[in-house]
Amino acid sequence: MRTWQGKPYYSLNAYLQEQFHQKMYKVSLDAGMTCPNRDGHLGTKGCIFCSAGGSGEFAGDRAISITGQINRQIEEISRKRPVHRFIAYFQAYTNTYAPVEYLESVFTEAICHPDISILSIATRPDCLNDEVLELLSRLNCRKPVWVELGLQTVHERTARYIRRGYPLSCFEDATLRLHERGLPAIVHTILGLPGESDQDVLETMDYLNTQPIAGIKLQLLHVLKDTDLASDYENGCFQVLERDAYVALVIRCLERLRPGLVIHRVTGDGPKALLLAPLWSSAKRSVLNQLHQEMAERNTWQGRLYHPTVTTSKGES
Repeated sequence: MRTWQGKPYYSLNAYLQEQFHQKMYKVSLDAGMTCPNRDGHLGTKGCIFCSAGGSGEFAGDRAISITGQINRQIEEISRKRPVHRFIAYFQAYTNTYAPVEYLESVFTEAICHPDISILSIATRPDCLNDEVLELLSRLNCRKPVWVELGLQTVHERTARYIRRGYPLSCFEDATLRLHERGLPAIVHTILGLPGESDQDVLETMDYLNTQPIAGIKLQLLHVLKDTDLASDYENGCFQVLERDAYVALVIRCLERLRPGLVIHRVTGDGPKALLLAPLWSSAKRSVLNQLHQEMAERNTWQGRLYHPTVTTSKGES
């Protein structure tokens, strides 16, 4: 059984130990931005699963400066863990959807903080124009810059349902342009989206194996209060994954993903005040323990079933 720093997959912690020889924690930031899916450019409701916080419920207070948000979170983390280096994670909403002058101001403030080693920016593939890419390239010369892209699924029918707002070709163009500039792309995927089978999810994994990306997040579908997804759930339009089914699906995904792809997440814990389902996801540590135990029992690991020639059809109606 192959392992990376004791885990049967190439975890973010393993990558950080390999590249920086130390553990790091993320400080999640809110730079006061919005999203084209909210301001009327593409829509006003956001993606169907996205809460009013723009996926930034764990981010800092946008009323405080970027430096203030970083310092506050570092102080809280340092009380519990002996960590000395941090990742500045611009998490809330779409973090390249603003004038480039403003982006340069907030990103530079973060990257110049003495305790920040990496800048990580969550955004959309359709919000990466040439000016933004040039800015990120310049910053990447000072400290590593990661770009996190919300793909969620390769299937266009699901993308329409979740109101993603851009075609797969846009994602492909963005990842290629990032790759050409030496900017690592990390892709968000959601497991358990309504209407998707396990095979649909595995097709998304096979597709991502063919793309020039550096990392992936495997995220369980969370149903949060006051979202359109919550309305569909409460009306019985779909069911969420049970814990055993989710763990089994994550294992199948990991087995197919290429070994060099950094696994930034294999589950997630939604904000307890907003989480409607699945409630079992709040026990994140227990879920991780089950995943590791089952992979050991099956004698399996990331990439065990990876075949470089595997491709998947995409853009179906």
